[in-house]
Amino acid sequence: MKEKNIILGVTASIAIYKACELVRRLKEGGFSVSVVMTSEAEELIKPIVFQSLSGNKVYRGLFDTPEAWEIEHISLANKADLVLIAPATANIIGKIAGGICDDLLTCVVSATTAPVLIAPAMNENMYKNKITQGNIKKLESLGYKFIAPREGRLACGKMGVGCLAEVETIIKEIKKFF
Repeated sequence: MKEKNIILGVTASIAIYKACELVRRLKEGGFSVSVVMTSEAEELIKPIVFQSLSGNKVYRGLFDTPEAWEIEHISLANKADLVLIAPATANIIGKIAGGICDDLLTCVVSATTAPVLIAPAMNENMYKNKITQGNIKKLESLGYKFIAPREGRLACGKMGVGCLAEVETIIKEIKKFF
């Protein structure tokens, strides 16, 4: 069986540290992982961490000079067997639902024919917001799959729904695609 390629989109949620464990576990499971970071995510963790864990280049800016002449969002979209966004903020969910392609990650999602799996992580009020819920329902109706956040201690200190699903839960959902 050929190695499966996962494009992991990482956004600026405090749960970003769990994406490191996710990359490690996916690599152990025989997947090739290419990380696409939003510029906001880079405020929380340096790309070198994901590069070291994945063994692959970390893709960042839509207009970064490519190492080889290729249109990166198209080449990444084409190589994906699955696009996973974990953690996914309300912002990225809203941009995808609105068809906004203003960064590398949203362009990859727009251009791929691979399945897209989204694992939200945000404050409970943001997650339960009618706009966020409407965006999730819209994307689900278009075939996007979601891994619901769990209840736990949020970054604000309160208990509530919005914590990124456990890494093991995300791995199980990924395996369902293959």
